[in-house]
Amino acid sequence: MPKTYTITESQGKEAAHAREKTQDKRVDKRLHAIQLRGEGYKNPAIAAKLDTVPKVVSRWVSAYCNGGIDALLIKQSSGRPRQMGYEEESLFLESYKKQAEQGHIIEVSAIRAAYEEKVGHPIGGSQIYYVLKRHGWRKVMPRSKHPNKASDEEIESSKKLTLESVK
Repeated sequence: MPKTYTITESQGKEAAHAREKTQDKRVDKRLHAIQLRGEGYKNPAIAAKLDTVPKVVSRWVSAYCNGGIDALLIKQSSGRPRQMGYEEESLFLESYKKQAEQGHIIEVSAIRAAYEEKVGHPIGGSQIYYVLKRHGWRKVMPRSKHPNKASDEEIESSKKLTLESVK
């Protein structure tokens, strides 16, 4: 038989007080479940009220009983950690920013190669684009030709007219 956790009324009030301080919807939902459990509701009723399933409510109650309110707070994302901090990335991109301000063309492949050298291993294909986006960079390419440029024949005929008028 599974273990049954009991939440006292004072613990429910503690969760209600913590709900007033949080601004995260997910944390609020978890604390609300604890508050309702302290008021005497069972997991299926809490799940119906919070639009979730009883198993999830049971997991929240278990986490609260084993770790307190801190166990219900959102943890750091479980994704791969960044290779460099924001400030370190900013310093890394500073030299490229100076080059771009001087009018040089900066290629992402060069930035990526330098980034890989700095972190000491290859990076994913889109990771360097996430770094650039995080620091407000955007893609600006020189266009190959003006969209309203005249055709080569019109340019040549115009040259002939100007040369004839000069003679």
